[in-house]
Amino acid sequence: MIVVVLLLLILPFAAAVVSLRAPDGVAEAVSAVTGVACFGLVLALVPAAAHHDLVYLSYLRIDAVSAVFLLATSFLYGAVAVYSIGYLAPSRRKRAPGFSRYSRRFYAGLNLFAWTMLAAPMMNNLALLWIAVEVTTVISALLVAIENTDGAAEAAWKYILIASAGLGLALLATIFAYYAGAQVLGQHYDLSFTSLLQAGARLPHTPVRLAFVLAVLGFGTKMGLVPVHTWLPDAHSEAPTPVSALLSGSLLAVSFYAILRYYQVAAAALGPRFPRDVLLVFGVASLLLAALYLLDQRDVKRMLAYSSVEHMGILAIGVSFGAPIALAGVLLHVLAHAAAKGNAFMGAGVLVHKFGSKRIAGITGGLDLLPWSGPLFGVAILALCAMPPFGIFRSEFEIVEGGFGASSDTAAAILIVLVTVAFFGLTVATNRMLLTPRRAGMTGSGAAVLARGEPSAWMVVPVVAGVAVLLVLGLHPPAELTGLLSRAVHQLGVGQ
Repeated sequence: MIVVVLLLLILPFAAAVVSLRAPDGVAEAVSAVTGVACFGLVLALVPAAAHHDLVYLSYLRIDAVSAVFLLATSFLYGAVAVYSIGYLAPSRRKRAPGFSRYSRRFYAGLNLFAWTMLAAPMMNNLALLWIAVEVTTVISALLVAIENTDGAAEAAWKYILIASAGLGLALLATIFAYYAGAQVLGQHYDLSFTSLLQAGARLPHTPVRLAFVLAVLGFGTKMGLVPVHTWLPDAHSEAPTPVSALLSGSLLAVSFYAILRYYQVAAAALGPRFPRDVLLVFGVASLLLAALYLLDQRDVKRMLAYSSVEHMGILAIGVSFGAPIALAGVLLHVLAHAAAKGNAFMGAGVLVHKFGSKRIAGITGGLDLLPWSGPLFGVAILALCAMPPFGIFRSEFEIVEGGFGASSDTAAAILIVLVTVAFFGLTVATNRMLLTPRRAGMTGSGAAVLARGEPSAWMVVPVVAGVAVLLVLGLHPPAELTGLLSRAVHQLGVGQ
């Protein structure tokens, strides 16, 4: 397995280096092959991670929790790398000025971004985890600004300022965690998860409490938790569509992974009540704000960004319930949200390309003009709204069941109500874009001249794959995945 782990760390970085120097066609082919290969490598890790931890050189550690997040990132990496071939095709055909330079920077950044998000869950050290998440900020900010527009530059600066402030708090959380561990393990211990978890109840309570709250605030900035979410709608709206998909489906999840690691330490030292109460407050606030904002959105990508805030709130609430079935739902939700939100952003990218506008009012008749992408975008939205038989229905059902089973009836009821509000916001806007007949003479790219058809098959294939994943997760998750989730739930400290 060490070869598989090393390949996961080497291949995306090597693909980024090749993309900087190779011709356009080579860069896109290398990126697509690398993305799909990384997903295959992670799948190869799943059976081993479902039975035992994989530890190498004391700094690399893949357990069941890590493997869940690696699955989400690697699947999206492969999907958006394939999608990007079609996404950049119009500029390549027009031989747009500066396209070769843009393409090289785009693929290099895409591969480096995926590399950092694959590396983060492998770190057996809180300090190295913080560094990995910090590097994701630098690379993703450059990708947000890559379009070189005023809006993109503003969104990137806002992202850097807010995320850097949040990660400053996360660094302070790391320092408090080190201090807590040093009181028990001595000043020369290496901040590894295993050391902190083994110290468990011997850790001093006050620094552990401070470390956890600061970690939720700090990494919660990157996760998109309210009130430190304000960078997210702008960045998701202005970034290229493949980058938006990775930001929403993978980067937010990686930040949540960091919070989960602090949750494990806090639950071991303090018991589960304090960290669960903290997550419940942030989760309800995030879900409430996102649900209300979804009722009145005018930009399709900003709408999907607020949907991401909604789902991050659901994850936080699910962990706060603490029941085994709820935690299993949370981990399944990470996977299903990655597939559904990736599909939604990729579908939105096709709509924007077809109609020449991100404004919801400027997109009509999508179901008629896009025979594949129109229905697939509708399916993605239904999946995000937790409609059966897709994976998010299963995961949210398990979270709610866990809430009622853990006697958190009020919180579970609030979750149901706010998810329903979000459902109305998403479906009303989607119906307007897909089902409203397009009238001749409308502003935008010109309703009278739009031809029926897809911009590129490369923009359809990965979305079809995402639908297949959502159906598998919703109807019958494979036995290997079920075993992985069961072990991950145990590792998260159920019953402490």
